[in-house]
Amino acid sequence: MSESSGAGTDEGAEPRAGQSERAPDPAVDQGLEDLLGFIRDSRGFDFTGYKRSTLGRRIRKRMDDVGTRDYADYRDVLETDAVEFRTLFNTILINVTSMFRDPEAWELLQREVVPELIADLGADDEIRVWSAGCSSGEEAYSLAIIFAEALGIEESLNRVKIYATDVDEEALRDARAGQYPEKSLESLAVELRDKYFEQHDNHYVFRPDLRRRVIFGRHDITRDAPISRLDLLVCRNALMYFNVEAQAQIVDRFHFALREGRYLFLGKAEMLLNDGERFEAVSIRQRVFRRRPGGSAAPYPSIPVKIRPGVGIEMQAATRTRQLRDLILDAAPGAAVALDGDGILVMINNEARSQFGLTTHDVGRPFQDLELSYRPTELRSLIDQAVHERRTLRVNGAERRIGTEIQYFDIVIQPIASGPGLPVATNITFTDVTLAMQLKAEVKRVREDLETAYEELQSTNEELETTNEELQSSIEELETTNEELQSTNEELETTNEELQSGNEELETMNDEMRLRTTDLDEARAFLEGVVSSIAAGVVVLSADMRAKSWNRGAVDLWGLRPDEVLGEHFFALDFGLPTDDLRGIIQECVASGKRAGPVTIPAVNRIGRRINCSIICSPFDGHNGGVVLLMEDLANGDGS
Repeated sequence: MSESSGAGTDEGAEPRAGQSERAPDPAVDQGLEDLLGFIRDSRGFDFTGYKRSTLGRRIRKRMDDVGTRDYADYRDVLETDAVEFRTLFNTILINVTSMFRDPEAWELLQREVVPELIADLGADDEIRVWSAGCSSGEEAYSLAIIFAEALGIEESLNRVKIYATDVDEEALRDARAGQYPEKSLESLAVELRDKYFEQHDNHYVFRPDLRRRVIFGRHDITRDAPISRLDLLVCRNALMYFNVEAQAQIVDRFHFALREGRYLFLGKAEMLLNDGERFEAVSIRQRVFRRRPGGSAAPYPSIPVKIRPGVGIEMQAATRTRQLRDLILDAAPGAAVALDGDGILVMINNEARSQFGLTTHDVGRPFQDLELSYRPTELRSLIDQAVHERRTLRVNGAERRIGTEIQYFDIVIQPIASGPGLPVATNITFTDVTLAMQLKAEVKRVREDLETAYEELQSTNEELETTNEELQSSIEELETTNEELQSTNEELETTNEELQSGNEELETMNDEMRLRTTDLDEARAFLEGVVSSIAAGVVVLSADMRAKSWNRGAVDLWGLRPDEVLGEHFFALDFGLPTDDLRGIIQECVASGKRAGPVTIPAVNRIGRRINCSIICSPFDGHNGGVVLLMEDLANGDGS
C-alpha cells in the first residue's frame, strides 16, 4: 500500500493505529450494516472493519450517481447489475501510489534501515519483505530496487523475497504486469529507471529477473493470516481507514508476522501511540518502528462469523452452517470450481482464484466462456461425459504453460446428483502436482544416470564399492532435496491461502491549500483597494529605487499608468516632477529609517498646469532600503 504517501485522512480527529481508547460510537445505521453484510456474503469483500464515515460517504456517492434514495434500493441495484459492484469497489478502494512516494521516508529506509537489516543477517540468510496494500505495485518494485542497490542484483535475486498483497484484484492485475507509462516514473531518477525498467513503445516494464522475486496476491489484512517470519513489513496509509478495533487486530497480526528486532514502516497518517512495549520508534517523523524482543501471548485473533440479532434460532443455525461451509470450501488447499446443471459457474474457491486469475465477478458466467474450460486441458467434453455417464473422471498431469514456466495438475471432474436423473452440479478440483512431476522426472533422470554408472563400474569390486558409496550419497541428497521441496510446497500452499487483499488510499491537503490561497487573494485585494482609494499619489520604491507600486492618485497627478512605470528606475522616469530634487530627502529617510519631509517642489501635473507638490518620504518596512512617497498638490489639500 503502498504506497506511499504523506496524506492524511479526511475524517478529522480519527484515532491512530494502535490507540486503545476512543469516544463512544454514534448510533449504528442498520441499513448500512445490512448492505455491508450483503456485500460480504455475496462478493467476499468484508468492509465491516472500515470507518463508517468513510464507507457511508463513498457508498452514498454511488447511490447519488445511480439515483437511489436508501440502502435497500441500492442493494436491489447491486443484485441486478454486476457492473455496479465493480464501480462501487473502485470507489471505496482508491489506489493512489507512485515510485518512492514520500521521498524523505524512503531515503531513511535506504540509508539506515536496510543496511542495518542486512548487517544483522548472515551472508546467505533469506530476506523476507511484505508490502501490505501494494495497490498497482509501485511500492513493491521500489522495495526491490532498494535491496538490489544495497546488495547488488545477483545477491538480491538469491536472497530477497518480496510479498505484495492487496484486496483489489484489478490493481493486482496491473501490479503483476509491472508496466507503467513514462509519467508514472517521473519521481524515479533517470539512471534508476534505465537500470531497472525496459522501455517498450510508450511504456516501461520492470526487469523480468527481479520481477520474479516479487510475489503478488490477494490478501485481507483484517481477516487473513499474516505472512510470517518477516524482516521488513511496509503498510503505508492503509490503517487509517479502519476503525479502532480493526486497527488493533491488524497491529497484532503485524507484530506476530515480524521477527524480533525487525522493522515496520507505516505511512505519515499513522502512528503506534500505545504499543511502546511491542514496538520502539526508529524514526517518529518517518514512521519507522522496530519490533521489540519477546513474543505475543496470542498470535492473532480470529474473526468469528457474525449472526445478526433478531433472526430465529433455526435460521441463525442455517446461516452459520452455510457461512462456515462457504469459508471451509474457500479455504480448501486445492483449487476448485463448481458448475450448475446449465454449465454456469457457481463457486470459485480462493486457491482457484489465485492459480487461474479468476475473480468473484466470474461467478454467474458460462464455464465454456472461460479460459479454464480448455486450458490446461479440454474440460468441456469431459464434463459432458462425466454428467451423462454419472461417474467421476480423472485427468493426471495436465500441462499448463505460463510464459516460460510449466505447471502440472491432476484434475477430478465429479458430477453431483440429488436423486435420479442427470446430476444437478459438477465439482472440478485441480491438484497442483508440478513439484511431484518435476521430482519424478529428476528421480528418473538420476536413476538412469546411476544405472549407466553402475554398468560402467562393474569391472572390479573396488570400483563397485566406490560406486555404491557415491550412490548412497546421492540418495541421501535426493532425500534432503525431497524434504526441502516438500517444505517449499507447504509454504507455497500456505502463502496462496494467505495472499488476499488490503487497500491503500491517500488523501491530500488540497482543501487547506485552497483556503490559504483564498485568504491571500482577499488580503491582496484589500491592500490594493486601500492604496487605490488614497486620493494623494502613493509611490513605493524598492531599495534600488525601482517603482514597485503606483496608485490611482499618482496616475491622476502625473498621467503615467502603472504598466509604464512599474519596474522602472524612479530617477529615470520623465514626468512633471523633477525627481533629482528628491534624492536628498530619500537618502535622509533611508539613512535614518524615519519619516522625512514634507518638502515642497514646483512641478507640472498631467494636464500641464504648474503646481506646488508636497512630498513626504517614509521608510518601507516590507523592503529593506525601500521607501514610500506621498505626493499631494497643495492646491487640492493642506500639504500636511
